[in-house]
Amino acid sequence: MDLHYLSLTELSDRFRNRTLSPVEATRAMLDRIERLDGQLGSYVTVLAERSLEKARCAEAEIARGLWRGPLHGAPIAVKDLCDTKFAPSTAGMKIYADHVPDRNATVIDRLEAAGAIVLGKLAMTEGAMIEHHPALPEPRNPWSMAHWTGASSSGSGVATAAGLCYASLGSDTGGSIRFPSAFCGLTGVKPTWGRVSRHGIFPLADSLDHVGPMARNAADAAALLGVIAGRDPLDPTALQATVPDYLGGIGLGVRGLRLGVDERFLAEGTDPQVMAVIEAAIEVLSGCGARTVPVQFPSPRRLTDFWMSLTIAEAALAHAETYPSRAEDYAPQLRAMLAAAQNLDARAIVEGNRVRRDFAGQMAALFEDIDLLIVPVWPGVAPLTAAMGDIGNVDAAAILRFTGPFNFTGQPTITLQGGVDSAGVPIGFQLVANHLDEALLFRAAHAFQQRTDWHTRHPDL
Repeated sequence: MDLHYLSLTELSDRFRNRTLSPVEATRAMLDRIERLDGQLGSYVTVLAERSLEKARCAEAEIARGLWRGPLHGAPIAVKDLCDTKFAPSTAGMKIYADHVPDRNATVIDRLEAAGAIVLGKLAMTEGAMIEHHPALPEPRNPWSMAHWTGASSSGSGVATAAGLCYASLGSDTGGSIRFPSAFCGLTGVKPTWGRVSRHGIFPLADSLDHVGPMARNAADAAALLGVIAGRDPLDPTALQATVPDYLGGIGLGVRGLRLGVDERFLAEGTDPQVMAVIEAAIEVLSGCGARTVPVQFPSPRRLTDFWMSLTIAEAALAHAETYPSRAEDYAPQLRAMLAAAQNLDARAIVEGNRVRRDFAGQMAALFEDIDLLIVPVWPGVAPLTAAMGDIGNVDAAAILRFTGPFNFTGQPTITLQGGVDSAGVPIGFQLVANHLDEALLFRAAHAFQQRTDWHTRHPDL
């Protein structure tokens, strides 16, 4: 396999048996970024000198027998809403083009303590909302330049899929890890809300935001989550629960696990190509020993109707220092949403939170009878970028049908590649688990990937 498409675990094995060095891998990544990213636009900042310095340190440590774990020496990259004291942190915004924080986000410190090498900061939509700021690059899908990458972790999806980093971090408020993972052919994890500290992460909507890994396979994602997860005194919302050895238990399989399937909910308004992927995935997981259980998924329509109101209400707090005082520096779409937040009816927010609590209770009852739930990521195949030009006016409730509910409940999900559409662009699907059951998601995803090869396919670049 090409060096740039190795998995993190393969990379780690080569480092430890001295058939490859962190410096060689880092130089290869930097060369590839220089050669390809001009057309892909996934990076906003590349830290070439710093990366090579860190790679030399990792190489020396490994040579001395000091091994920090599976990320040691691995060149990765992070979405540009993660604070870094060694590089600008823009959150996709023109306002913060020169903003260099005085301390790192907790996830950055944890990655570097594990020996990971941060190659740079990845492009994203403005403020992690829906559209890219026109003054900043919009990443292009490496599978098909004409197709949408997904938002808002667009740069994370493109760089990881194109072999410009070995894995990345993204964030997700309504689908922003899952959409790029689905359309770029990755394994993406939206962890339980609070499983990963959000200290030093620029917020979109605090109560819906999740930070998680975007990687080539389940094992790589497990390695990443195992490093960044856990309690954090700097984030009082970070959960206190102990972090399991996700990677160590990944091979335990799914025999006897109950897989919830709501055929009506899955099929209603869903493209036949997506349904074919879901049906094939169910067959594979059944072949691994999982038992399908018919369920009735509670209608998410009222819930997702409130997603925009609740999101922009919380976003208004996040932007209070710069909006409306610097409104002219915002692109039209985010500016309009922040303006709309000023006129929200408080009763709508109260009602939205009531619907949210009711739905969470319904989901808790559903998971009394199942261990996992399978759903699509997006109702259709990857749309053309041109068709998403006015995404601010699309029916958010419709496109968030399969993703938004799990931001409201805070449940963990994993996105897996399960096929390609007629244009050759990946189609993803989701497995959903109960709170803090990420280990179960990794087991199921690994079992699926042991029997399929979709995760081993890469764009021809």
